[in-house]
Amino acid sequence: VKTSKPVNYFLTTGARPIADTSMYMLVKGALVKGSDRIITTIEDGDAVGDEIFNNALFAAATDRYYASVLYDLKKGLNVTVASDKGEDPLIFVKGSSDSTMQGYIGPKEYSILKSLSPELTDVIEYGWFTFLSKPFFAVIVWIHGFVGNWGWAIILFTLLVKIILFPLSYKGMMSMQKLKDLAPKMKELKAKYGKDSQKMNAKMMEMYKKNGANPMGGCLPMLLQIPVFFALYRVLLNADELQGAPWVLWIEDLSRMDPYYVLPLLMGASMYFQQKITPSNITDPLQEKIFKFFPVIMTVFFITFPSGLVLYWLTNNILSIGQQYYINGAYEKHKAAAIAEHDKSKKEH
Repeated sequence: VKTSKPVNYFLTTGARPIADTSMYMLVKGALVKGSDRIITTIEDGDAVGDEIFNNALFAAATDRYYASVLYDLKKGLNVTVASDKGEDPLIFVKGSSDSTMQGYIGPKEYSILKSLSPELTDVIEYGWFTFLSKPFFAVIVWIHGFVGNWGWAIILFTLLVKIILFPLSYKGMMSMQKLKDLAPKMKELKAKYGKDSQKMNAKMMEMYKKNGANPMGGCLPMLLQIPVFFALYRVLLNADELQGAPWVLWIEDLSRMDPYYVLPLLMGASMYFQQKITPSNITDPLQEKIFKFFPVIMTVFFITFPSGLVLYWLTNNILSIGQQYYINGAYEKHKAAAIAEHDKSKKEH
């Protein structure tokens, strides 16, 4: 688009098929990359007043899978994001009198945008977890290059993440096993020092230190999974590459929910089974009841999620079950060896 006059151009995603409106419009709004290379996103319903960007590298109107982009990477563009009555962003782009704007209308597919300019790959935006989502997607694409199927690529990526996090998971789960064995002693301390909370806590910390247990150690593997989950959620939600991508059997589109609810139900069942074999130090009856219902809550929550994301969580649960069996066995061997060593030491003395 060559401009001889500084005219405002209105940028929009255009109309989408009515049948697929909810799918396309799930993530919709304006995206601007400023001259300082900072990305600003304004989603529908969040536009208040006018926001002005001088010498911006590009402006884009985006939805879940598609984008309309105007860009001038040399001289920049003057972009105004206004607000309509519903506080949805209205994007107006103006070039200088001698600028040459370029445009792109199409899918937010990484390879296509990169072929135009690496700067344009920022049209694919992942929110707070962009710093994780981008490398995650790059690794999944790399794996897909070998296996040729996005479903298997997600499974192998999950395995890779599990291997990387295993040392921390191992340490945390071993700590939980120790806490489980210390539960009777903890009850004794509560009964003995229940009225003196300060002394009780001091005695508990002394017991933890003596037995090499960390009450927070078991939380670490779960806490590490939270950013991984949300980063992958954004990747699998927005990846145009998954649109229409089959896995096996009835899963014909990894970007859509499982039509027969098989994956969410398997995920819930695997989560329940994982709970059964994982030691827990929850003592509060109410918390214990909530924890037992957690697989049911998660199953309902995941029913409408893209099947690619559910596949990741199901695979993660299955690998966690295998990992837990291994750690349970390793802990029993470690405990048996410690008892044998203790008995041997007593005999010698």
